[in-house]
Amino acid sequence: MPSYKHFLLRAVKTGLASILPTSCPLCGTVGDDLLCPECHEQFFNQKPARCRQCAIPLQIQDAQQLCGECLSQKPSFDACIVACDYAAPIDQLVLALKFGSKLALAGLFADVLRDAISHDSKLALADLLCPVPLGSLRLQERGYNQSLEIAKPLAAHLGIDLAPLMLSRCRETVQQSSLHPDARQKNVHKAFALNAHFIDRIQGKHIGIIDDVMTTGTTLNEIAQLLKRFGAAQVSNYVFARTPRH
Repeated sequence: MPSYKHFLLRAVKTGLASILPTSCPLCGTVGDDLLCPECHEQFFNQKPARCRQCAIPLQIQDAQQLCGECLSQKPSFDACIVACDYAAPIDQLVLALKFGSKLALAGLFADVLRDAISHDSKLALADLLCPVPLGSLRLQERGYNQSLEIAKPLAAHLGIDLAPLMLSRCRETVQQSSLHPDARQKNVHKAFALNAHFIDRIQGKHIGIIDDVMTTGTTLNEIAQLLKRFGAAQVSNYVFARTPRH
C-alpha cells in the first residue's frame, strides 16, 4: 500500500505543476508536459529507415539494413538505437543540456530514447548500461556528465543495472566536434580504461553505452573495442541524437 509520504510527494508535485506550468522547449507552448504532444509527434514519432549498426538514415530500406560504410568497414559496436537526428531545433536542446545546465532535459531525452528502444523489437536489451565518461577536468568544469544524467532515468525505465564507474577516461581529450574527422580516431585512441572490478561482470554480456550525440561514432567505437577486448559479447549504443552525414 502506498505510504503517506508517497501521497504527500504526489500532492506537492501536482500542486507545483498547477502553479508552475511548463513550457515546451521547442515551441514554447505552455502545458503539463515538458514537451508538447505536437512537437513530440513531429520530432520523435517519425521512424526513418536507419542503418542497423550505426543508425545513419538510409535512403532505401534493404534486407541487410546496413549502410555502405558499415558494410565496407564494420564498426566494433554491434548496433545503435537513436531517438532522433541531431538537427535544428533538436540541436538546441542538446546544447542546453550539455552546456546550459538544463538538467530537466535529461529526463526528456531518456523518455524518448526509451520509446525508441522499446520500438526496436529486433534488438535484445543490454544486460548492463554505462554512460560515456567525461574526463576529470571537463567534469569539474561542467559539474555533471550529461550522458550519466540521461542514463540514470533510462536505466530505471528499462529495468537494467547502471554501472557509471565501469569506464573512465585515462587522459583528457579535445572535444570531438571541434576536430576534423581524420583526427578524431587519434584523439580518443586509448583514452578509456575499464575498471578492474567490472572485468568479470562484462564477460559474455551485452553492454549498452549511453551518450547524448553520435557524430562519426569514433568515441563509441573505441569504447566497444575496449569492452570486447575484455570479453563483452555484444555492445550496443543507446544515443539520443545522431548527426546525419553530409
